[in-house]
Amino acid sequence: MAIFRMPSLGADMEAGTLVEWLIKPGDEVRRGDVVAVVETQKGAIEIESFEAGIVTELIASVGQTVPVGQELARIGAEEPPTVEAVPEPSSKQPSVAVASKLSAPKITAGPPRSPTSAGASPAARRAAHKLGIDLSTLQGSGPGGAIVLADVEASEKPKNIAKTTEGGLSEMRKAVAAAMVRSKREIPHFSASHTIETQGVSDWLAARNADRPPSERVLLGAVLVKAAALAARAVKTLNGHFTDGAFVPSDEINTGVAISLRGGGLIAPALHRTDTMSLDDVMAGMRDLVTRARSGRLRGSEMTRGTLTVSSLGENGAEQMTGVIFPPQVALLTVGAPQVRPWVVGDTIVPREVMTFVLSADHRVCDGLQASKYLTVLAEKLSRPEEL
Repeated sequence: MAIFRMPSLGADMEAGTLVEWLIKPGDEVRRGDVVAVVETQKGAIEIESFEAGIVTELIASVGQTVPVGQELARIGAEEPPTVEAVPEPSSKQPSVAVASKLSAPKITAGPPRSPTSAGASPAARRAAHKLGIDLSTLQGSGPGGAIVLADVEASEKPKNIAKTTEGGLSEMRKAVAAAMVRSKREIPHFSASHTIETQGVSDWLAARNADRPPSERVLLGAVLVKAAALAARAVKTLNGHFTDGAFVPSDEINTGVAISLRGGGLIAPALHRTDTMSLDDVMAGMRDLVTRARSGRLRGSEMTRGTLTVSSLGENGAEQMTGVIFPPQVALLTVGAPQVRPWVVGDTIVPREVMTFVLSADHRVCDGLQASKYLTVLAEKLSRPEEL
C-alpha cells in the first residue's frame, strides 16, 4: 500500500488547497499520471502520482487545505485482475443462474475515467456556473476528454493569481517574497558577469527563420536556454540542489525558465533534459510552459525538478541584472537585453550586438573559477549556434 501525500511545490510552500480530484477509488494510476489539481500561492498546479497501482481511498476532500506531507490518498499495489472461472452448466442448474454468472462484471484495469457522467468534474461545473460559461462549448483536457477546472479557467480571461491581500501584497508576491528572503538569508551568493557578442546568433537565427511561418520559428530565448544547459554539462557544480546541508548534483539538466505572469509575480517551471533537446523542441517546450503557466496548468514535477534557472530581461529590458537563486538550486543565469556596442573584430572596431550574462552562484558549492569556466563555455556555445 502506497501513501500519496501533498507534495512540496516550492521552497516556501507549507500547504495547498485541493481543488479537484481526477481519480476515484477503483481507478488504476501509473507513475506520472495527473491525479489532482492543487491551488498554491503560485496558482493551480497539476499533481502527478509517483506510485502505480489501484486507488483504494481518497482521504482529502475537495476544498480542503492540506499541509505538505499530509496524506491525500492511498494507492494499492498493482495486481492482475482476477476473473472467476465460469463452471459448465448442468441440467440441474437453472438457466437464469448461468446467465447471471456469465454476465457478472469482470475487474479490469484501464485509464482513469471521466470525473462525472456529464463529462465535467465538480470543480469545473461549479466554476462554469459561477462564470456563466456553457460547458458544451469547451474542449476537455482531462481523462477521457473530461472538462476539468483548468479548461474553464482557460476559457475566461487569464486567472488573476495576483489578488491583493490586506497587506497590499498579492498572493504571488507573497510567495516570491518568502522564497527570496529564504534565498538571501541561507545562500551565500556571489556573481560573475560576461559580455558576449551575439551578432552571429541573431544573424544565424534570421537566416534560419526566413522561410518559416511564425509558429515554427526559433526565438533567441530558446538558443540561450539550450546554450545554458550545454554549459552546465561542463560545470557540474552549478547544476543540482543544496539540501540537508549538502550539494546533490543532478544527472539531468532541467532548465528552469523564469516566466512573468500577467497578474503579477514570477514563476520558473523547468524543461526536463534540456541539453538533449533540439532547438525546435526547446522552443516548443518554452511556448508550452508560458501558455500553461499563465492559465494555471503547470505540473508539480515542472515546479520541483529544475536544476538551473535562466531569467531573460527581454529585448527591451535592462542591460544587465544580478538575480537571486531559486532554492534549493545553486545557480541562476540572468540575460540582459541585446545592445549594439563598438566591438573589436580583428584590427577594426565595428558595431556589433552584445549581451551581458550575469551568473549568480552558491559559494558553498563553487567558486569564481567554476563560474568563469561556465560563462566561457557559454560564450563558446553561442559562437557556434548551428551546433546547438
